[in-house]
Amino acid sequence: MAPGLTPSQTIGPFYWGTIIKSYHADLAPPGVAGERIEVALTLHDANGAVVPDGLFEIWQANSHGRYAHPEDTGTAPLENAWTGFGRIATDENGRFRFTTVKPGRVAAPGGGLQAPHINVTIFMRGMLRQLVTRIYFPADPANDEDPVLQSVPESRRATLVANADANALTWNVRLQGEGETVFFEY
Repeated sequence: MAPGLTPSQTIGPFYWGTIIKSYHADLAPPGVAGERIEVALTLHDANGAVVPDGLFEIWQANSHGRYAHPEDTGTAPLENAWTGFGRIATDENGRFRFTTVKPGRVAAPGGGLQAPHINVTIFMRGMLRQLVTRIYFPADPANDEDPVLQSVPESRRATLVANADANALTWNVRLQGEGETVFFEY
């Protein structure tokens, strides 16, 4: 009998080629329009300790508010070099950095527009199911209109908003416990 995939193979035989080999921390190559930004993230467990072996996938619209995806049939421009996707592992200090452009606003379900945001998926040891969340931009006036952010209790919204410092946007992800980051189910 030839070996095949089984339900117990949660990652499958594709781990090296699709997960490890394809790290990509620069979402916006030279020539892509928009305000270039650097984002620094840190992953913490329930006790506040850093997680040195997490994996983040980042997906976002370009600065015009368009995803590089066939289902985004909007009329906003889409540069050929734009993918809007990145995959980065945390280092031994639970951190990673990526560069991109600030995304434009995209359509919200039911009409209107969402605030600029970056979609984040987190993978790590011991988790059979990934975590999904978002990064919002600090002091962006559109945050008050974003239907997803407004659906989160006000006391927890700050877990989704990055902080600005002189060099980058910083964002701490807390997997559980006090100050736990809001995660979404899709």
